[in-house]
Amino acid sequence: MTEGNHSTVTEFILAGVSEQPELQLPLLLLFLGIYMLTAVGNLGMITLIGLSSHLHTPMYYFLSSLSFIDLCHSTVITPKMLVNFVTEKNIISYPECMIQFFFFLVFAISECHMLAAMAYDRYVAICKPLLYHATMSAQVCWWMVAGVYTMGLVGATAHTVCMLRVLFCKEDVINHFFCDLFPLLELSCSSTLINEVVALCFSAFNIFFPTLTILTSYIFIIASILRIRSTVGRSKAFSTCSSHISAVAIFFGSLSFMYLQPSSVTSMDQRKVSSVFYTTVVPMLNPLIYSLKNRDVKVALKNLFQNRKFL
Repeated sequence: MTEGNHSTVTEFILAGVSEQPELQLPLLLLFLGIYMLTAVGNLGMITLIGLSSHLHTPMYYFLSSLSFIDLCHSTVITPKMLVNFVTEKNIISYPECMIQFFFFLVFAISECHMLAAMAYDRYVAICKPLLYHATMSAQVCWWMVAGVYTMGLVGATAHTVCMLRVLFCKEDVINHFFCDLFPLLELSCSSTLINEVVALCFSAFNIFFPTLTILTSYIFIIASILRIRSTVGRSKAFSTCSSHISAVAIFFGSLSFMYLQPSSVTSMDQRKVSSVFYTTVVPMLNPLIYSLKNRDVKVALKNLFQNRKFL
């Protein structure tokens, strides 16, 4: 394949979520509403944690970071997806596609490891409460968050560098609503073996390692909770973990369906549904899960509104 042929593809067309004309307006309104809720919810969570002094703890420091990741993750994908509902052809240039691909991976991988860091925080809080403040010091939390973003940057850089070596010289229609790994590889007219090996290795690491950390943490947490004799104490301990368990189950469930199955097993339409879930729905649900199931957040919100009334 010549270099000249490679240069013929300078832009791609995103097929979008659905090609049925009658669904374009309803889907536009649906995803616009989801994005607005995502922005308001995550910005609200970050602001609330920043303004409420009693939420300045490691748990809420991680939650604030998760909200930032969710907001950025959704912003990388959703605005371009919305364009597809109001234009005949949603065109994205090759450089824009690679940039979107890179930042999508940065925040997707970062979220995997952030959820693992939050599970470790809950493990220390419940299983080693007397050592909590020493173990989860401000410096340790900072390094953990820095490590989370480093994992995201390293993984995204590896995938993007491998994608930049792929030649695109025939099809230019990406059968997806954003520049994702497998839909791009389907358009390749050069060998994608290296990309597939890198994808398998990094996907396994970025899904299995956080999952193993989360499962191990919760095995110890559940064992510790079952040793609590007080029913009230058990209930309180479970309540601090229930929000995180819900977020983990939703995010890793949809992510595993997308990246840990052979392409022959699932259709592209099924993959689109899974992608919609973890790129748009999960970032909207996380602040709702943590606010509705978290007593501290509800108290902080109530105090914030009460203080506003007296001003």
